[in-house]
Amino acid sequence: MLPAALAAVPLGLALGVLVVQTGLEWWWAPILSAIVFAGSMEFLLLGLISAVTPLPQIALSALLVNFRHAFYALSFPLERVKGIGWKLYATFALTDEAYGVSATPHSHTWSRARIITLEASFHLCWVVCVTAGALLGTLIPSSVKGLDFAATALFIVLGIEGFKAQGSVPIPIIALGCAIIGALISPANMLVISMALFILCLIAMYFFRGRGTGASQLDSASGEGRL
Repeated sequence: MLPAALAAVPLGLALGVLVVQTGLEWWWAPILSAIVFAGSMEFLLLGLISAVTPLPQIALSALLVNFRHAFYALSFPLERVKGIGWKLYATFALTDEAYGVSATPHSHTWSRARIITLEASFHLCWVVCVTAGALLGTLIPSSVKGLDFAATALFIVLGIEGFKAQGSVPIPIIALGCAIIGALISPANMLVISMALFILCLIAMYFFRGRGTGASQLDSASGEGRL
């Protein structure tokens, strides 16, 4: 989780600075980062709070922004986390970074301790970085460029490593196609649309391959019967 934590440092500092610039006291930074812990939703939430947005609208915004986590849960190794309390925390702390690091076939053999430690380490790092941003972020010179690309670079590397682990050429091509379609249909809701299309494609591939495997086994059995 260390590379993901390092990539989150500039984002955490930026959020901490924004908390103070919004007019909130600095101690709201650790509260917000610890309880909400939703990255992009935290940035959006600050604007909603400043505008005194009604709670139903905030709830709807949170649903739309974080709806992608419903898809993350399909392949995240939650089944390895035993105990209702631990499972609730594993679900709460399922971030983009935690999912990206665990998106490998080997993660489904990890222990509960490893999964919880991975998520809790990033959770703690995020709270520390946001708090530091609120206290010291104004000291960072504006001339520093490129820090905001750290998270993007992280996910590019994770995507490459995921491709190496899976070794499937069609899957990234399908993902790219779904992303383009989602952007063309609705740029504002591109992520939800793209991930929904991608999940449908994966389900179709699963049944297609399963049917093909079943047919091959049936042909093999018929051949043995004739012999």
